Amino acid sequence: MSRIAILGAGAWGTALALSLARQKKHELTLWAHTPLHVDAMVATRENKQFLPGYTLPEDLRISKDLLQTAQEHDILLCVTPSEFVGDTACSIAPVLREDHIFVSASKGLENETFRRMSEVVAAASPVRFATLGGPSFAKEVAAALPTAIVLASKDAEAAQQLQRDFSSDSLRVYVNDDVTGVELGGALKNVIALAAGVVAGLELGHNAAAALITRGMAEMTRLAVASGARPETMAGLAGYGDLVLTCTGSLSRNRTVGVELGRGRKLPDIIAGLNGKVAEGVRCTRAALGLAAKLNIEMPITQQMYAVLHEDRPPLDAIRMLMTRPGRSE
Repeated sequence: MSRIAILGAGAWGTALALSLARQKKHELTLWAHTPLHVDAMVATRENKQFLPGYTLPEDLRISKDLLQTAQEHDILLCVTPSEFVGDTACSIAPVLREDHIFVSASKGLENETFRRMSEVVAAASPVRFATLGGPSFAKEVAAALPTAIVLASKDAEAAQQLQRDFSSDSLRVYVNDDVTGVELGGALKNVIALAAGVVAGLELGHNAAAALITRGMAEMTRLAVASGARPETMAGLAGYGDLVLTCTGSLSRNRTVGVELGRGRKLPDIIAGLNGKVAEGVRCTRAALGLAAKLNIEMPITQQMYAVLHEDRPPLDAIRMLMTRPGRSE
């Protein structure tokens, strides 16, 4: 039995808590940032705000005390939006022990520094670190539908322990040591999913969607490899797997935002309609371009998505600019 704290009670954090709870072998606590959210979940045994329809088992503790939760558990599964991972790591740094394992399930980059979550956490504390990636809609994991994910860590012992702890008959966990590749795959696919949504919203057809996903993978791989990742990681669950799911699945928040942009809606109205849920690609687009500029990597789809999101470029104009770029070899 492991003592696991899930830090963040959004849809993904709650789904992972439910998956772990079904095993009936761990001591689990789900921490939420907002006391009112905690009180509501305790009273109803349901996360009606972010993942309605799934009962939270009685042996899953729900906490509003972050420091106590971190102190009482050995594995800290951080599932906050990426912009809050640094604050969370800094907040719990005073109680972190050498045997703690910090697992990031947040898919994003820090906006101003372009740092990956492993770098953000390392700046707060030299804790053992792992990251989760791969194609995994929260609702399907919560419903115990078959899902395969990948867990990356430089600490082989930690990776093996986490693989045992997280694996079940509905969640298959692969491991590797390419933290950079898994993190960048999870972050960058959100940007491409926004663009795939734009293609769908503009009703440009299946040819355009397939081309967008394929060329999006090409620019994701260029940036990941330049950052030190292995290309085979990008061809696996954390790369192609997560990209295909997020670009095509109706449960994808990033794709949904792109669809609405393609239909002519304005970004602030779309974000307001998410009711507090986060589409990581909206923030990550800026960071991805910043990292690409730093490494001198060309990312035309990301560049056009940034222009649509932040420079009010009409989505159809962005598609035309991609289609009329100078000819290249593949």
